[in-house]
Amino acid sequence: MIIAEDLLLSYGAKIEYYEAGDIIFREGEKPKYYYQIISGRIKLNHYNEEGKELILAILHHGLSVCELLLFIDKTYPVNAIVFEPSEVIKLSKSNFVKMLDENPDVSRDLNKFLSERLYQKFIMLENNSSLHPDVRLLGVFDYHKSFSSDTDRYSYEIPLTRQQLASLTGLRVETTIRTIKVLEKQNVVKIVQGKIYY
Repeated sequence: MIIAEDLLLSYGAKIEYYEAGDIIFREGEKPKYYYQIISGRIKLNHYNEEGKELILAILHHGLSVCELLLFIDKTYPVNAIVFEPSEVIKLSKSNFVKMLDENPDVSRDLNKFLSERLYQKFIMLENNSSLHPDVRLLGVFDYHKSFSSDTDRYSYEIPLTRQQLASLTGLRVETTIRTIKVLEKQNVVKIVQGKIYY
């Protein structure tokens, strides 16, 4: 979902720059801003009681960050951590709501986008309950590729490391690596210089 930057700026948005490792917001904080990524990548994560990281998503250019929480009175259930140097446009919650009220077409587009994301999340969660590692990985691949307009085979570079894929799927890194090699032999993915293309 890309809301036009000039529209966001006309409602008082600011552009902010972040370095890798910067924290945009922490789990437990109240949402106060709409964030849209101009460049770079941001991960949404959570740490379990043993301190193990669970990555829920890695967001990139054009995507918004936890915008759905601006519509309810809940705190963030995740951390938003900058994955690589990023440029983000940031609009206050009150101005975001005002913008949607005054631009029903943008509000409709946002509702459609949120519905698509929720649908893909359901599919990914369903796949993550599978006992088969290939089903889990393909669920993550499908979810990430769903944000790309190019649906051709091998057209999408998976923006995740093997470790991150393991964290997203609850698999061991060794199982993830082994399964990706099997998927490559089955011509489901292509590996080029260590990058996974789906």
